[in-house]
Amino acid sequence: MLSHLRPAIVMIVLFTALTGIAYPLAITGIAQVALKGPADGSLVTRDGTVVGSSLIGQNFATDRYFQGRPSATSAADPKDSSKTIDAPYNAANSTGSNLGPTSQKLLDRVKASVAALGGSPQKPVPADAVTTSASGLDPDISSAYATLQVARVAAARNVPADKLQALVDAGTSSVFGDKIVNVLALNLELDRVAPVPAPAAAAPGAGAPAQAAGSAKVGG
Repeated sequence: MLSHLRPAIVMIVLFTALTGIAYPLAITGIAQVALKGPADGSLVTRDGTVVGSSLIGQNFATDRYFQGRPSATSAADPKDSSKTIDAPYNAANSTGSNLGPTSQKLLDRVKASVAALGGSPQKPVPADAVTTSASGLDPDISSAYATLQVARVAAARNVPADKLQALVDAGTSSVFGDKIVNVLALNLELDRVAPVPAPAAAAPGAGAPAQAAGSAKVGG
């Protein structure tokens, strides 16, 4: 009987070592050498401190920053764990709105968002300005949506709009023909060229455009 079990045991041990230990270690080693940044999560740092990831959007909650697209993520209600509350860009609960194209709730929400941005049939707004992504964590917006926000951010920071438009243009890249801007990278550059003085009583680090991926509250 042992003669029949021995090959099976040997194969289990062998493939466990190969696929469970050797292969993961080899791939991790190759990734750390060839693609260290992406392998570590594409982390973004400022002054030696990690402020987020270029792959995960954050919730910017003031007019002083460029804002990402709407997010449908939520979190548990601290007052009632059986319920949820809106928590835009909650990286612990990636999700879309799950509302279909015939949903009246979706239509009403988009209409309200378009109106808030001053849109009209004669002055359409970019689609990503009023619709959520499937993940709720999209780190990029269209260059058109970024341009739409230039006037607001310029007024909030008291800087020339053309200076901010130059930042948008410099941060724009093209993916399959679509021109996009990484919101975190844009806001970090914004803080560099047009910093906002921190309040006298602010805690160290206050005013940074990102505290942690998915949980920043200083923009949008």
